[in-house]
Amino acid sequence: MQRRTLMLGVLGLALAAGILVWAFQPQAIGVETATATVGRFEVAISEDGRTRLSERYLVSAPLAGRLSRITLKEGDPVQAGSVVAYLSPVLSPMLDERATRELTARMEAAQAGVERAQARVERAKVALEQVENGARRSEQLAQKGFIAPTQLDRDRLAVAAARRELDTAAAEKHVAGHDLDQAMAALGSARRSGGAGTAAFAIRSPISGRVLRVAQTSETTVGLGIPLLEIGDTRQMEVVADLLTTDALSAVPGTRVVIERWGGAGTLEGRISLIEPAAFTKVSALGVEEQRVRAHVALISPQEQWRPLGDGFRVGLRIITLSQPEALQVPTSAVFPLPPGPPSGTASDSAAPRHAVFRLVSGRAQLTPVELAARNSESAWIRSGLQAGQTVIIYPPQALRHDSRVVVRTP
Repeated sequence: MQRRTLMLGVLGLALAAGILVWAFQPQAIGVETATATVGRFEVAISEDGRTRLSERYLVSAPLAGRLSRITLKEGDPVQAGSVVAYLSPVLSPMLDERATRELTARMEAAQAGVERAQARVERAKVALEQVENGARRSEQLAQKGFIAPTQLDRDRLAVAAARRELDTAAAEKHVAGHDLDQAMAALGSARRSGGAGTAAFAIRSPISGRVLRVAQTSETTVGLGIPLLEIGDTRQMEVVADLLTTDALSAVPGTRVVIERWGGAGTLEGRISLIEPAAFTKVSALGVEEQRVRAHVALISPQEQWRPLGDGFRVGLRIITLSQPEALQVPTSAVFPLPPGPPSGTASDSAAPRHAVFRLVSGRAQLTPVELAARNSESAWIRSGLQAGQTVIIYPPQALRHDSRVVVRTP
């Protein structure tokens, strides 16, 4: 009887000890996991922008007179040299000495504008020849492997920008010549004016495009230089965005831009063509003063795709500052910084990994140092320390430690 009681006591003590061990042993921690994958990794600047015509022209009255009613409406197409308005002379203002001197000065200013435009054309030709020479040298060096392909791409984009600058200079020369013709015609009309029966003076469009705005919709008497209507070429469209100055340093000319939320199907492609050299202060919606700079984006998608866009439309931009086609990625929430350790004084200490992830191996969390190349809002690019297909723990709990037992929570 005593022996049986002793055995029951021993069994009770063993059972109690087992219960205590089970109760106080560390419990498995519930975690969420993700898999390391290889794919395209991009770092982008997201910003809102607005469309803008690259070239727009304000047609003004070249002399004082009676303006006939302008029949053109917003959106009407016009051809270069076509008549957009008529001015009829009034009796005295078109014949006095003061008006004649003003028209003479206007003609001289128009002549100076033609000379200035010609000088810009010559500068653009020299700049184009210079970048073409540089591009040819870059192609030769790229074939021999002395320069990176990105440098060759920049040189080719510089050639395209220089050619566009030459086209713009030639267009400005054409407009300056048109202004000179208008000024000379106005001066000749004023000198020939002998009364109200003089023929009306025709005002012509400087370019082919569409009417953007009609400033004077009714017949009225206008003075010299009064705006009449605004004309622009809707085929020459760009996008302008105000970037933070800290972001603009990485958005160099030639950077790829994806245009989203523009109202049409799919996305549009663009390239940064210019970052203006002067910044300005802008107050955000939260009342914070920000230093911003204006970025110009040239559309490179076919015109048929973005034809519905007009002047001043709002669009969304993603400026791709970094793109890696084959990058090992994990969710950003899986990567965390390692606590700083004591400096070892060796050269390899500065190159040691400063970030880590928890890998899931056989139901346990394994602390794994990794080298972080870059990250965006969703993914982190891991340069070394992981392999594709390995499972990592996202949003690791604060209590998680190396070799902790974990259980995967199902969503």
